[in-house]
Amino acid sequence: MFAKNNWYVAATVDELEDKPPLGRTICNEKIVFYQTESGKIHAVENFCPHRGAPLSLGFIQGEHLVCGYHGLVMGCEGKTVSMTQQKVDRFPQIKAYPVEARYGYVWVWPGDADKADKATIPKPLWADNPEWTVGGGMFHIHCDYRLMIDNLMDLTHETYVHRGSIGQPEIEEAPVNSRTQGDTVITERLMENIKAPPFWQAAMQAHNLDPDAPVDRWQVCRFNLPSQVMIDVGVALAGKGGLESAPEHQVGGVVVDFLTPETDTSMWYFWGMARNFMVNNSILTDQIRTNQMKIFSEDLAMLEQQQENVTRHPERHLLKLNIDKGGMLARAKIEQMLKAEQAAA
Repeated sequence: MFAKNNWYVAATVDELEDKPPLGRTICNEKIVFYQTESGKIHAVENFCPHRGAPLSLGFIQGEHLVCGYHGLVMGCEGKTVSMTQQKVDRFPQIKAYPVEARYGYVWVWPGDADKADKATIPKPLWADNPEWTVGGGMFHIHCDYRLMIDNLMDLTHETYVHRGSIGQPEIEEAPVNSRTQGDTVITERLMENIKAPPFWQAAMQAHNLDPDAPVDRWQVCRFNLPSQVMIDVGVALAGKGGLESAPEHQVGGVVVDFLTPETDTSMWYFWGMARNFMVNNSILTDQIRTNQMKIFSEDLAMLEQQQENVTRHPERHLLKLNIDKGGMLARAKIEQMLKAEQAAA
């Protein structure tokens, strides 16, 4: 279902800064995340070795996590530090997870800690780059994370699910090109001389472009293991070169999608939009975030009820059309990764 020997986004940094412990399930591992007074972020199994209480219901005291049931004091390496009037030297150690705060996210390695390498944490395009800005949010979705990958690698659904915002008939009418390029799966659609949909008309207006002018539109979806999809999207004034046009003729960005499995049938979806124009305009960032939240919210009911159908009818095989190729290639990459991890184990 999912390979644990990978870095996954577990939370945003601001979910932990000056906050109580955060309990979150990642890849079927129940984990508690917390930031100590020194500012360091830690992650351990969300299980008190005394009576099995969730440590996420405790509190932070200095550099330690205190169980909220009987006051057991837990160290960041999963070893019990102390407990009032009790000898703790023989208490069983709980699991500690490699964790790192980077690029605004908290990354966790839910698998074999000895195999974790912080150098392999993916660096987003906009990270540490003053020419870019990003805004986004998070959803909890009751569906297999691979269904979301299918959704993001085949944007045909925009014509129907998002017909009032980013959808238009030209999407499904445009030829789709899916391929692999090294470890990346790419699905690409290009549309020429069309009318921009409402979402992009608003973006054009914010960028001082005529929202009623004909445009060339692009969608380039890139999947990378274990579950990251970045989508280069935008419009440019028709005939100016599309994606390769000069900045003054286009408006676009990168749709950010970090998909983190929670269980076999639920996930955490960290989404956003990165852009390299008007980066200091916080009002525009908020507008894009609000509009994007509405768009992604339209996917939720579809994905969750799709999962209900798939669970109810496991004997039924889902069809594979040419528009599904990007998602199928991504699933094949995941399957290869799973087999490699199982073989190593």
